[in-house]
Amino acid sequence: MDVVSDAISAVHLGHPWFHRVRTSGSWCARLDPYDGAGFHVVMKGNCWLRTDGGTPINLGVGDAVLLPHGTGHVIADSPVDAAAVAQKSVPFEQWLADTGPRARPDRDETEMLCGKYWLDCSRMHPLMAELPEVVHLPSRVGSHLELRSAIDLLAGELDEMRPGSCVALPNLLDLLLVYMIRSWMTETTSGAWPGALGDPVTAAALRALHSKPAAPWSNDRLAAEAGVSRPTLARRFATRVGRPPMAYLAWWRVILAATLLRDTQETLATIAGRVGYGSPYALSHAFEREFGTTPGRYRAQATGRSASPTNPQPTSKQAGIGDSVRRRLPQSS
Repeated sequence: MDVVSDAISAVHLGHPWFHRVRTSGSWCARLDPYDGAGFHVVMKGNCWLRTDGGTPINLGVGDAVLLPHGTGHVIADSPVDAAAVAQKSVPFEQWLADTGPRARPDRDETEMLCGKYWLDCSRMHPLMAELPEVVHLPSRVGSHLELRSAIDLLAGELDEMRPGSCVALPNLLDLLLVYMIRSWMTETTSGAWPGALGDPVTAAALRALHSKPAAPWSNDRLAAEAGVSRPTLARRFATRVGRPPMAYLAWWRVILAATLLRDTQETLATIAGRVGYGSPYALSHAFEREFGTTPGRYRAQATGRSASPTNPQPTSKQAGIGDSVRRRLPQSS
C-alpha cells in the first residue's frame, strides 16, 4: 500500500451515500456538520456553496468540491449571505425530498451529484487531517484529466441503468475520492504532505514503511532503502513529516492495528504480528498509550461507530436511477 491509499483506508467506512439532484428556481439547502466527508459534483447548470463562517464559492458544470471534515454548509442557487441562511435554507434531507425527477427537464435546471463518505475520524492520518475545509476543483480544459474521466463515467452510469451499475457506482465514487485528494495534492503549495511525498528521499522511506510495516526496520536499514545516509534521512524525514522515522513507524503501526481491529475479526495476537509487535501485550501497551483505551474496548466502540451512520431514506419522489441503485447498495458496515 502507498501512503495515500493507507491514509484513506484507515478512515473509510462502508459504501458512500449519494443522491442525484435536479432542481430549478430559487432554492437553498443546509447540511449540518457530520463525521465524514461531503462532496458535490455539478453535472448541469451552476450553484453556490457556502461553509459555516466562509465565503460563497461558485460551482459550474464539471466542478467537484470535497468537504473532507464534514463542515456544515449550504448550497443554493445564488450567493446567500450569512444572515439570510437561517431564513432561506431548508434541511438537506427535506430538500432532497422536494427535488424528485421531472417529467420535463427545465432548461435552466441545476443537476448535481451530492453525497457523503462515512469516515472514522477518531484517528486520522495527518495527510487527511491537513486537507482544507473545502477542496474546490474547477473544471478547466486540460486539468485533472483523471478526475474529469471519473465524473464522465459517473454521469454515464447515472444516465442509464445498466448491468453491473450497483457495483460500478460505489466503486466510481470511491475512485472520485482518491482523484479529488490526488488533484488537491498536485495543486496545493502549502500542504506538508504533498511536499513530503514529492521529496524523493522522504517518499522512498514512507513507501518502504507502508509497504512492510511489520519489517524489523531501523534507521540504518531505512536509510539504505532510501539511498542516503542516516543523518540525511533523519533530517529530511523529520522536517517534512514532523517526526523522526521510527516515531512515525511506531505511530503508524498502532493506527494500522486500530484499522484491523475495526475492519476484521482477527485476534489481537494475529494483529500484533501483522503490524510488527512481538506480542499482543506489547501492542496493547502501545495502543493504550496512543488511544487511551484498550484494543478490546476500541473494537467495541469502532463497531458502534461503523453501524451508526443512517442514510436519509428515499421518498416516493426520489425514484431516479441514482436512488434505485442506492437502495440496492449495502449500508455502511
